[in-house]
Amino acid sequence: MKPYVICLMHSSLDGRTHPSRWRPKGAGTDWFEKIHDELGGDAWVIGRVTGSEFAKGKPYPTGTAETFPREPWFARRDARTYGVVLDAQGKIGWGRSDIGGDPIVVVLTESVPDSHLAGLRGEGVSYIFAGRSEIDLALALDILNRELGVKRLLVEGGGVANGAFLRAGLIDEFNLILSPAIDGAKGAPFVFDSTDPDSDKRAPITAMTLESTRELGGGVLLLRYLIKNDPQGLVR
Repeated sequence: MKPYVICLMHSSLDGRTHPSRWRPKGAGTDWFEKIHDELGGDAWVIGRVTGSEFAKGKPYPTGTAETFPREPWFARRDARTYGVVLDAQGKIGWGRSDIGGDPIVVVLTESVPDSHLAGLRGEGVSYIFAGRSEIDLALALDILNRELGVKRLLVEGGGVANGAFLRAGLIDEFNLILSPAIDGAKGAPFVFDSTDPDSDKRAPITAMTLESTRELGGGVLLLRYLIKNDPQGLVR
């Protein structure tokens, strides 16, 4: 069963997501965590690049005598909220088992070596498999719902991860915190983006409805859109 998926992002007026580059500086940058908490997800998900920013460890050893089945492994199942990280090839050495108190659950592919699984287990980092060499996002959501009871999921970047969920037709709602600031330069990440192979793929969105507009103060707006996807366009 698919959880209800909300994409939450904070951007400048030109859709860029690195506040350190915005001008004027500090425009509404304290709102993201507040809105995150208000939305009350059972789990939140980020991509590998964003996940790497939270990692404290080094890559795990490349060899092990152990072998592990390609099935979900959980260090904890009792958390109120989980932090889910997409890491298809197992690149992140965590050096921690939680982010902000939320236990980490890594989404892997079956191509990840046993040595990486040993490293995750040794640090108490849970993991699931969703695909052989590429992540099947719909399958990942089904496993999170079935195994951990995730019914409400917050997708929170980066742009490539957001774009993958969007093109898969999996986002039900988009909440954008819009700050009165502009990046205005080349190279900053966008709210939604893609890898080069996916650059010509389009999301199966048939309608977007502005559900509400909320002024947060200081010129910052919270825009809430409901998204309708074409069921025939879903990627599985």
